[in-house]
Amino acid sequence: MESFTEDHSKALLAKEWLVKVDSQTSTPYLFKFSCSSVELTACILVTDTKTVWAEVLTSNQFARRWRMCNRLSISPLPNTDDEDSWRERHLTLLGRAHSLGGFLGLTLELEKPTLGDLALELECNNWKWRWEPAVLGPRSSAEIISKHLIMPLISVNHLAFSSSDVLGDLAPGDLEKATDKVGRTARRTVDTHIRNALSKPRVATTLRRMTAMFNFLPELPAIIIDAGNPDLRVPTADRISLPEPKARDPEPKPHDHDMEPLQESTPPKMPQQEDSSTESETEGAAPKQRILLAPNHQLRFSGQPPSTSLSKDASPALPGRSRSWTEAPASESDSSLVRPNKKLKHPEGSDDDDSEEERKRRAAAIKSGAAAKRGTRQPLKRGGKRF
Repeated sequence: MESFTEDHSKALLAKEWLVKVDSQTSTPYLFKFSCSSVELTACILVTDTKTVWAEVLTSNQFARRWRMCNRLSISPLPNTDDEDSWRERHLTLLGRAHSLGGFLGLTLELEKPTLGDLALELECNNWKWRWEPAVLGPRSSAEIISKHLIMPLISVNHLAFSSSDVLGDLAPGDLEKATDKVGRTARRTVDTHIRNALSKPRVATTLRRMTAMFNFLPELPAIIIDAGNPDLRVPTADRISLPEPKARDPEPKPHDHDMEPLQESTPPKMPQQEDSSTESETEGAAPKQRILLAPNHQLRFSGQPPSTSLSKDASPALPGRSRSWTEAPASESDSSLVRPNKKLKHPEGSDDDDSEEERKRRAAAIKSGAAAKRGTRQPLKRGGKRF
């Protein structure tokens, strides 16, 4: 069985729709038949307005099926001309049966398909025929239904509503002229034709009422002639008030201690020490200055005259203090981020013993030849000295 092509669809455009109803299922089937007396082929198109089936038979297939349906010998005639003449006569008979007048005399029965998707058996007085078409795809089916049925029905409907005469009372010639006029207009501008055919209130509401009636709706819509011009302006007074957006909850204020900026820890000020350069230049005068300043220093802290009744047992701890005064390591003097140890108040009157012990220790170091340990030389500091 050959496939259904666009050429077969075009050959069926000039054919009329034939209708048969299956008595068992009460399903109406629409047929379109086409045959070629030159190639001795036959083509059938079947639809129930929901699904489309089609079948194409070649000359050999047509002859074999006719003989099988009518229980004849399957073998062809020995003479080729006689066989071709026999095929042409029976194909013409099948064509006459698939006409408006001949199709009424046929009976239709659905059988179980063996080759295709649908089996339709047609029976006349002294012969039988069987169609077994195959279902077409959804895209091809929609295109065939639109081209062969829907668009022609829209145009005929437009002709019926736009004509001033009743189509049933027109002569065949006048009806042909009116049909050709509408068809030419529709063929030039299909979009405008469909808009004019279905946008008229009388046609649109009639089609609407027929649809409601056909589908058993309880309330049928009325047919109107004038659609009117509704007001399409946006209402100004009765505007739909949109719900106002809800105000967001205020964010919780941070506590006071959160708002206070973090204070950077500033290193405590180191007590200003005398420059090493100054010490090297005035080594001999340093003890005298300390001796002179010791009473004032004691007076500033205690406000009492210095006392010389201190025991000599505390003197071993004094060299360490004097050494830390002059022999500060380089890392402590350079780094300003290291927090110095809290100064302890020394007993009053310790400066004199300190200066004497330091003088004796330096003198002994000079005699022995050992160099006094000194810290890293510091640059001279500008500004006045604080005492």
